[in-house]
Amino acid sequence: MAFDLLIRDALVVRETGVEPLWIGIEDGRIAAMDKELSGSAREIIDAKGLHAFPGVLDAHVHFNDPGRSDWEGAATGSAAFAAGGGTCFIDMPLNSSPPTLDAASFAEKCAAVGRVARTDFALWGGLTPGNIDHMEALAEAGVVGFKAFMSGSGIEDFNSCDDVTLFRGMLIAAHLGLPVAVHAENDAIVGVRAAQARREGRTGVRDYLASRPISAEAEAISRAIALAAEAGCKLHIVHTSSARGVQIIHDAAASGVCDVSCETCPHYLLLSDSDVERLGAKAKCAPPLRSAAEKDKLVALVVKGFVDTVGSDHSPAPLSMKQSENFFEVWGGISGVQSTLRGLLTLPLPLELIAHLLTENVARRFRLPDKGGLRIGADADCALMDLATAPILRLDELLDRHHLSPYVGRALRGQVKRTVLRGRTIYQDGVLIGEPQGRFLRPGAMDAT
Repeated sequence: MAFDLLIRDALVVRETGVEPLWIGIEDGRIAAMDKELSGSAREIIDAKGLHAFPGVLDAHVHFNDPGRSDWEGAATGSAAFAAGGGTCFIDMPLNSSPPTLDAASFAEKCAAVGRVARTDFALWGGLTPGNIDHMEALAEAGVVGFKAFMSGSGIEDFNSCDDVTLFRGMLIAAHLGLPVAVHAENDAIVGVRAAQARREGRTGVRDYLASRPISAEAEAISRAIALAAEAGCKLHIVHTSSARGVQIIHDAAASGVCDVSCETCPHYLLLSDSDVERLGAKAKCAPPLRSAAEKDKLVALVVKGFVDTVGSDHSPAPLSMKQSENFFEVWGGISGVQSTLRGLLTLPLPLELIAHLLTENVARRFRLPDKGGLRIGADADCALMDLATAPILRLDELLDRHHLSPYVGRALRGQVKRTVLRGRTIYQDGVLIGEPQGRFLRPGAMDAT
């Protein structure tokens, strides 16, 4: 055969394990995979000693285009993502201005992101009290699902849902065949505890952490599952921070109560509450980081296969929004889109499980049929990794806008040598390659296998 690109002698990581293979690529797709391939190629990559992971598919980023690109922007956000082995992101509907709540705002966001994205992308739509009537139009436009908050979002133009609104939205989403992604924290518990702490002048790191207990997350998860089960809606619980939350989701899915999936984030697996005290605003998020013991229990459940996907929840902001003596007023969001793959590699996880969490299962859940794995016919997306090293993450390596990663100074396993998107190198050895050519993806039919 004649290939556009031939990757030789890679250690290919798939759900079934790791196997030394050659990968033949033609017209942006994987055309052949075998122990050895004959034929010519316009370009040959010698990947001997490198692991080929499927390109990372991050279903939870906030790149904030349009309107708040000074917080990040899809140009810098997708550059950092590509440097971390990423090839497709799904951008959240809030933090951009306007938020993605109707067909017009969807079109504006899609155009803004499409002009500058270095990787392929898909988009979430919003579910708020004011946009129920726009959900069908968003589905027609091509959203992968609808994002809702059960507690305050922190953004004035993206309101949280009461139970009635959330249930109505779930009924519509069920009819449309799309999932609802939920930020699950009990608003009353969080609101009362935060208000009391602030009235009493308790505004430090530990006061903020105490205001958002695991019980607030667990209760909201259980309530969301009950509503989704009644509505017949697919449910995705984002950024699950606790082992208790993961267990609730797993039990509901395993028993058939609800078609529910679970996402956690690298920061809940790598960092703990002591890191918030040490790092301050760089490590503030909601739900917050938990104790070291809780972190270890969460990692154990990931190893057991109780978690479906891992997303970065990359939620940046300018330094000015991360500075206040009152920790409740600091913008909560962790910047980590460049470190997701290396972060998971640092944990005691099988390589094939990492591929499952970051690629295959994400593509299946959100119906992106050409993505999510190194297989014949799929888009030729991969990250070539050197796993024989664990360099310390340096500030000057970061390609996101504000460089506020909590992982700077930490040794993370692996080094991204090359990121390939649809058979084209977009990042190599610390350098971005070529012009942005990201494509917008809409959900489609998945192969039954």
